[in-house]
Amino acid sequence: MSQKRRSKRPGPSQAEPMEVDEEYTPTQTPSSSQLQRNVEQRPQSQMDAKVNELVRFLLVKDQKKIPIKRADILKHVIKDYKDVFPELLKGANQTLQQVFGMELVEIDPKSHSYILISRLPPLEKEFSKEDENTPKMGLLLIILSLIFMKGNVVKEAAVWEVLRRLRVDPREKHKIFGDVKKLVTEEFVRQKYLEYNRLPHTDPTEFEFRWGPRAAKETSKKQILQFVAKIQKKDPTFWMSQYNEAETEANAAGRH
Repeated sequence: MSQKRRSKRPGPSQAEPMEVDEEYTPTQTPSSSQLQRNVEQRPQSQMDAKVNELVRFLLVKDQKKIPIKRADILKHVIKDYKDVFPELLKGANQTLQQVFGMELVEIDPKSHSYILISRLPPLEKEFSKEDENTPKMGLLLIILSLIFMKGNVVKEAAVWEVLRRLRVDPREKHKIFGDVKKLVTEEFVRQKYLEYNRLPHTDPTEFEFRWGPRAAKETSKKQILQFVAKIQKKDPTFWMSQYNEAETEANAAGRH
């Protein structure tokens, strides 16, 4: 008897599982019709359990305020459910919004990194917690305000000067903030609240600060200007240039 020739190309049952790495891209996402078929093949109880597992994972990861990589989500949570990953992500986002007032957003399309942002009034959530992070958020708010009021970029030396006026000296260990310089130039930068870039052709070397992508997601120029106006006891229109910029951003984003 002659045997049928087998194709060397693997069929569905022979296909090797997708590698969980940084190369997973949206182009590998199944079509909407294929996704629907994949979802229908999974028991709802399994889908719900996986969504809850994903929500817990995201909340734990978010505690350090470090962007969450899609590769880590796939590796540690999704695993064999990659064919329904978009649906699980959608379900997790719905739970985060409805239960926790938070939303998962992609902050870096190149590395496919995500952060959780509050859907409560920007940054006010952090102050309402009254935990060990509250003073840090207050310090961050001051720095974000300085950056915006100085034209969206400010030299490092100017930041240290303002903090010293507030009796927060980056050269000394602070009883609340600890190593202030490390907090500002490393922790806030790692959490994507700030960008800290070296200025070219400077000797001695100088650095500058800008808003990071997380800051732009969690607050707005309008909110920051209102904060400054409240501290200075002035109307936001006192700073007409910043006011116009903030209003333009708010209108473009549909914020009120």
